[in-house]
Amino acid sequence: MPRRRPAPAPPPPDESSTPPPSSNDAAAPDSSPPSAWSPRDILIPYVLLAVSLQRAHGYLIEEYLRSVGFFSLEMSTLYRTLRQLEKDGLLHSSWEPGPTGPARRVYSLTELGRGWLDQWANTLDVYRRMLDQFFGLYGKGKES
Repeated sequence: MPRRRPAPAPPPPDESSTPPPSSNDAAAPDSSPPSAWSPRDILIPYVLLAVSLQRAHGYLIEEYLRSVGFFSLEMSTLYRTLRQLEKDGLLHSSWEPGPTGPARRVYSLTELGRGWLDQWANTLDVYRRMLDQFFGLYGKGKES
């Protein structure tokens, strides 16, 4: 199984409720906010999405990822992620002859991978709504 399974999507936050107190309330003002995801974790749904759109080899997946903002992506990180996703049963690969040159490993999404992608999409949709709410409130606070 992949390193971290996205948690099931919680119901959208009730805009009238206040968030529970955080254990980080006493943190120093200059401390960084806690992070639940590493950059590699957020890479997973993007890789699954890229492969769901089109069976693809590594360089095509890299091109897609750079086009959506993964500018500092190392190819070694991408290939490690692809191998792990295949090992976990989310992707399948096969060798296909290249148009001019050596054969390439081409990745496709498995049924399990489709389920994971759907789960990631639901989870990210909840976070998107939370971020929209945050920036809506943040914008109002800047106007005051």
